[in-house]
Amino acid sequence: MNNVSFPLLSFTILLPLLGAIITGITCNINLAKKITLIIASLELVLTLIALFLFNPSDGNHFQLVEHYAWIPNLNIEYLIGIDGISVLFLPMSALLTVIAIIASWNSVQHQQRFHFALLLALEGVTIGVFLALDTILFFLFWELTLPPIFFLISLWGIGPERRTAAMKYILFMLAGGVPLLFAVIILAINHANDVGGTLSQNLSFSLPLLLETKLPDNLQPIVFTLFLLGFSVKAPFFPFHTWLPSVAMEGPTQLTSLLLGLKLGIYGILRFAIPLAPSAAVEYSWALGILGAITLIYAGLIALQQTNLRRLLAYASISHVGLIIIGISSLTIQGIQGAIFQLVNFTLISSSLMLIAGFIQHRLGSTEIRHLSGLAKVMPRLITFYFFFVLASIGLPGTSGFPAELLLIFGALTAHHSLGFTALAGAILSAAYMLSFTRKAFFGPITQNAINKIQDLRPRELAILCIPALLILVFGFSPNTLLETNQVAAEAWISSLLEQPIMKNNELLGLLSQ
Repeated sequence: MNNVSFPLLSFTILLPLLGAIITGITCNINLAKKITLIIASLELVLTLIALFLFNPSDGNHFQLVEHYAWIPNLNIEYLIGIDGISVLFLPMSALLTVIAIIASWNSVQHQQRFHFALLLALEGVTIGVFLALDTILFFLFWELTLPPIFFLISLWGIGPERRTAAMKYILFMLAGGVPLLFAVIILAINHANDVGGTLSQNLSFSLPLLLETKLPDNLQPIVFTLFLLGFSVKAPFFPFHTWLPSVAMEGPTQLTSLLLGLKLGIYGILRFAIPLAPSAAVEYSWALGILGAITLIYAGLIALQQTNLRRLLAYASISHVGLIIIGISSLTIQGIQGAIFQLVNFTLISSSLMLIAGFIQHRLGSTEIRHLSGLAKVMPRLITFYFFFVLASIGLPGTSGFPAELLLIFGALTAHHSLGFTALAGAILSAAYMLSFTRKAFFGPITQNAINKIQDLRPRELAILCIPALLILVFGFSPNTLLETNQVAAEAWISSLLEQPIMKNNELLGLLSQ
């Protein structure tokens, strides 16, 4: 681990939290909004500095580490750092927050200071999730994401059942937190037993130490299952996905864009579930692949039947989560890098599509297909961006979606042909439901008088869509810009699995060595 003297990463956590307090106590609403945007912009600069300071050639080691005692009696530490797995998510999270703030600049009409303060608070704890290297600290940040999301849904939701959707989200997440906490406790106790110490003195919640601690074969399936249960709720994938369509329909679109863009559950699987229970992860990778395949096809078939744009995007996101899980289950370098690449795409593509749905909702009061006919005639700029993001989401060459899906499909084909063909079928299904809805919704005759009266994208809206569109093209034509950042980390991630005893199986060893 590489330690630093200046607490840059701590500052990236604290700045949005302090900004939330300042925004909340500022009396002038316009000033509060400007402070929010300034803080979020500074946060983006800080995360870009962290990315600049990161050394990709040493990406398998934690860098910019900050280590302080927190609860010494239990050996719980304030331990944060970055590596090739997590570093890209910092600027992506900060960028998405800036875009969400600008998108909600005029759409929020009541309790504006509280709303923007919650967005900053959510950003701070989300950054903490990506930085935490102590499992208790990670769990703390994980749970702290819940209050801001609950209030954002229940107070500023756009549907009549927004409070029900907020409660449903909280109950799902709290239920998912229980197995996570049990897994963390089991790992800490196992470390004490492994070093021959006592529970009062030798517990450890440090991720670097836990990665070096042997987990007995009888505990590996338990820990892996507990982690998988907890993270699958947040991801989400089948059968724990039902909260996302509800939030997409009832919650504010700027928050839904954050939930679609920041897949903390999948990050948790990459960071904790598989590395900390590697033998079980390898042994049951087939089950993980089947779960991903079911999620991919099931959500895709449901998306094919949707008549509401927001619900369609929710199920499309769930379906793409299934594709990522298939890539991860392949346990190949292509699958892992494709998964990280696709997580970045979620930030750029899925969130942008949901923001466009929010622009339509704000103008028409609906995103039902029957109310959108002829929209392309009066909003050509919005539909142009929408169609571009749709093409990126289905993996059109030249966009960032293409290398990500190519890596995932190649990794799946390498692991097992049936998973590869399922991934290909999912990609075809994705094109079917996205293009079919686009044709039916926007290119028909104008049937609603309100369509003729609405305004196309405003300069502010145009600007915030140009940023992700530009990045999608940059990463599409130059994918190595991202891949080189996590190449070493992904190779080390795979190597840690190859070192497990179960990999003595010649068939699996030959498969993974490809």
